[in-house]
Amino acid sequence: MSNPDYPNIFDAHAHIFPQKVAPRAVDSILSFYDELIQDMEPGKGTASDLIASGAGVGINRFLISSTATRTEQVESINDFIASVCTDSRFVGFGTMHPEFPNPQLEIERVLSLGLKGLKLHPDFQEYNIDDPSLFPIYEAAEGKLPILFHVGDTRTDYSNPHRLAHILKMFPDLVVIAAHLGGWSLWDDFDHSLFERNVYIDTSSSLMLIEKETAVDIIRSHGIDKVLFGTDYPMWSPEAELERFLSLGLTKEENQKILWENGRKLFGLQL
Repeated sequence: MSNPDYPNIFDAHAHIFPQKVAPRAVDSILSFYDELIQDMEPGKGTASDLIASGAGVGINRFLISSTATRTEQVESINDFIASVCTDSRFVGFGTMHPEFPNPQLEIERVLSLGLKGLKLHPDFQEYNIDDPSLFPIYEAAEGKLPILFHVGDTRTDYSNPHRLAHILKMFPDLVVIAAHLGGWSLWDDFDHSLFERNVYIDTSSSLMLIEKETAVDIIRSHGIDKVLFGTDYPMWSPEAELERFLSLGLTKEENQKILWENGRKLFGLQL
């Protein structure tokens, strides 16, 4: 079912898993965040469930990824995401791990698979964003692939927005998507004025926790052209996340950019 006001909607932050491991993967995500977030609305974590959940509210394009918590998972996850992206409704991001040998070669393979970026989750993977072991990954991705970072956590310092600032100064041509409005639960620590050129933010896993006025201020101060809508499926239902986003009271033109146009331009989405 299409949305009459927004006929095309791009979910720029979703996670899927192979059918046989999806229940376990979803349980792992929920347990990781259980002490911080109550009343999550989990989906099944599969491509088919994501499509069905999105279709009900007019979401018809999806950026999908999964995170390697061990080096031996990297190649198989990248292969899986690429296989799902034979369906043109999906834009796939590969994964990488700081201990993966010769990341440059795997990043070249990610490109050859047709994947459009990398997803890194410092808190799941237990490393600092600005750890030198990651510099070869950033060097290989700079100018070639955007990196979607999980940013922000009150329990650890791995993904603190200040650490991301270090990386952006060292790798000025690295295109970054800073998830969760730039720093989940650490929104005051993200200096949007530093990151005007290459840094996007997404709305995922934030709108149920932050005051509407604060969310709108973050979005507008960062710049409407550099904001993407994301659900963080399977943690949250696409329907609920879209409803939360539209309730912010942004203008229709602003909504159109965040829900579709910005992603279309960044990834070359086709109607």
